[in-house]
Amino acid sequence: MSLPRLALAVIGDEIGPSLDEMISFCGEHEVRRLDMRTVSGKNLLGMSLKEGSAIARRIEQAGLTVPTFVSPLLKWPAPGKGHGEGTVDFAFDPAKCPADDPLVHAFDMATVFGAEKIRVFSHLRYPGYEPADLFGPLERLADLALSYSINVEIENEPVCNIGSLGELAGFFSAMEEAMAPNATPVQLRPLVDIGNAWSMGAPPTDAEIAALAPLVDLIHLKDRDISARRTVPLGDGDVPWARELTRLLTEAAKTRNPVREIHASIETHCPQDGRNATARSVTALRRIAAEIGVEVV
Repeated sequence: MSLPRLALAVIGDEIGPSLDEMISFCGEHEVRRLDMRTVSGKNLLGMSLKEGSAIARRIEQAGLTVPTFVSPLLKWPAPGKGHGEGTVDFAFDPAKCPADDPLVHAFDMATVFGAEKIRVFSHLRYPGYEPADLFGPLERLADLALSYSINVEIENEPVCNIGSLGELAGFFSAMEEAMAPNATPVQLRPLVDIGNAWSMGAPPTDAEIAALAPLVDLIHLKDRDISARRTVPLGDGDVPWARELTRLLTEAAKTRNPVREIHASIETHCPQDGRNATARSVTALRRIAAEIGVEVV
């Protein structure tokens, strides 16, 4: 059984805030894919399409592609719902979007960058959440995804309602049941972040991986020092990445029509030493992939 290859990408602002830093890093480390979220501290969703186009042209001129717009869609409170106190990394106030409809603007921006995928969340966590709460907004996102030919990638994020892989699998199971006998829109995909699950003290089970793997076309990669409760470069923490990648890719390969390639995006989350930590993470992914017999392209 042949395992899917990994298409390596890095999230630009994990390297540094400026576009020059992002582009030079990719040249130095032979990375051809640059997933985009912010430039100079400003989220792309808060920029005009003209501003985005200028950034996209520079990336294209550097010979790089942007597979994913790492958007903050729905990383804000749900209407009529509160959320816990504290800082939320890369949260976004939709009122700061220059367009009337942030959802449409996000897809327009993704198109400007030529992105095949757009990352979304599940609103900031609130008491009493049920998977059905998300059916409305995600059905609308699925309609936009179909119109724009861009996949919607739902990430598990601890501060959001879908934080663990169990909650991510539970959402897809609930949506499948609700839509039966119709199929869940193929444009909706789980963005599996195993590091986030470990950070919550909820390492993924075999059943969760088996449920999600047939739908996966994008993963985020980070590592965690569990005792210190901090994110560290890939390979330096407690997440058993060789085992986790083998388990996920093996399950993905078992499906009836297995994907040949899964995008693997480095999300370092080490802002105190972003460029170096991302470089170490890229090296670690290539080493781990070689150990388990998986091609990295």
